[in-house]
Amino acid sequence: MQEGIVLILEALVVVGCIIMGTRASGVGVGLWGGVGVAILVFVFGEAPGEPPSAAVAIIIAVVTAASMMQAAGGIDWMVKVAAGVIESRPKQITLIAPLTAFLFSVGAGTSNILYPLLPVIYDVSYRNGIRPSRPMSVSVVQSGVALAASPVSAAMAAMLTLTDVAPYNLGLIEILAITFPACVIGIIVTALVVSRFGKELADDPEVQEKIRTGVLPPIPARPLAPRVRRGRKAPPSAGTSVEGAPIVGQGLVVEEERASAKLTATKEGRNAALAFLAGVLAIVLFGLFPGLRPTVPGAEGESPLPLDMTSTIVIVMLVVGVAILFVGRPNVKTVSDQSVFKAGMVSAIALFGIAWMTATFIEAHEELIVETVGAWVTSYVFIFAIAVFIVAAMTTSQSTATRTIVPIGLAAGLPPELAVGMWAGAIGGVYSFPTGGPQIAGANFDLSGTTKLGSKLFDHSYFLPMLVLSLTTVLVGSAIGAIFFFAR
Repeated sequence: MQEGIVLILEALVVVGCIIMGTRASGVGVGLWGGVGVAILVFVFGEAPGEPPSAAVAIIIAVVTAASMMQAAGGIDWMVKVAAGVIESRPKQITLIAPLTAFLFSVGAGTSNILYPLLPVIYDVSYRNGIRPSRPMSVSVVQSGVALAASPVSAAMAAMLTLTDVAPYNLGLIEILAITFPACVIGIIVTALVVSRFGKELADDPEVQEKIRTGVLPPIPARPLAPRVRRGRKAPPSAGTSVEGAPIVGQGLVVEEERASAKLTATKEGRNAALAFLAGVLAIVLFGLFPGLRPTVPGAEGESPLPLDMTSTIVIVMLVVGVAILFVGRPNVKTVSDQSVFKAGMVSAIALFGIAWMTATFIEAHEELIVETVGAWVTSYVFIFAIAVFIVAAMTTSQSTATRTIVPIGLAAGLPPELAVGMWAGAIGGVYSFPTGGPQIAGANFDLSGTTKLGSKLFDHSYFLPMLVLSLTTVLVGSAIGAIFFFAR
């Protein structure tokens, strides 16, 4: 009885620190996690849990390499390529735009690529008579789940360090085999559903009034190439989320040149991007073929084992950073000023504090958690997905939601394959509220006004697409995860 009371009190401390961290946002999430550790240790006398040093090491290595790539112009080159793909099939933009953004977000391990793509998506859709809110909303919300399918995202680092250990032994390739197809199917289903949302531009009185008064240009009778000029900057209110980054201010408005032509791409940027993507491919190959990794001495009395994936990812990314130094020639002094670096460091700090607090709480009450929470999860397995969704919505951070809830689900006996499948869709809850940088940017770049932030928290243009995407991905991911579980 007394242990149950202590568990409840400590759980209230954990929840309270998460709420306070959410209100502070950014590094405040990590700092309040540290406060939670202090209360659990100094007030309740619990032993400190194991800090998430492996996950933080992966984040730091990946963020450093990605920031080098950004400083060399690699993200600009990737955006230009993505914009060209989007412009090549304008009539299918509601499907092509989010899938393209997804693939590049997966490869880069960040949703940063989304910001300069938004004006391109708007311009192509409007000039082809397609309601801009459709491709804009799906392209934004896809980035909520895309990081679950990226080998080099902070969310994947958090998950990998939880599942790629005994007794779960679920490695990077197995995780990707579950999350990647689940996310792709989720995006396709969401795009098909959203393609029926809202009135057509010709039937929308608000849009037609803007055309009549000259606020918007007439919609061409036949598709035209996107035309833009530099002008209006991305609004300063766009802000950042823990996983995201500040809007980089492409600021494009309608006029005379193709949107993709205004995106800067250099040889050095191309080389840097290709070097980074080669590193991502190397990580996947090392995960797929453990024999490629060097063997290292095992524990006393055990045979040598392949180098663990955490160390492999860190080593590969640091080597990639040096390669970019030679082929991309970035100004190293500007690396710490890059938006990827700033967002990544915030993510690492937030993850460290909140994960340490969660580990301390779980290790102190693991047996009781297994008995109580395990019974709930066994009877109502989707409670786990709901919990991940809620924490993702509260913290706007996929990695924080991962380190907060996934350890509890695993400790409660949830099969790791099933946990991964539900996790992939549930972290899409980061866009539940219209406060994320990509959401605000999308609404401001949509000059037609069809993409709205709303006024009642849940009436924004992203909410229903986010729900469809999250639910579909959870269901598909769960099905794939169940297949993997029974096949092992």
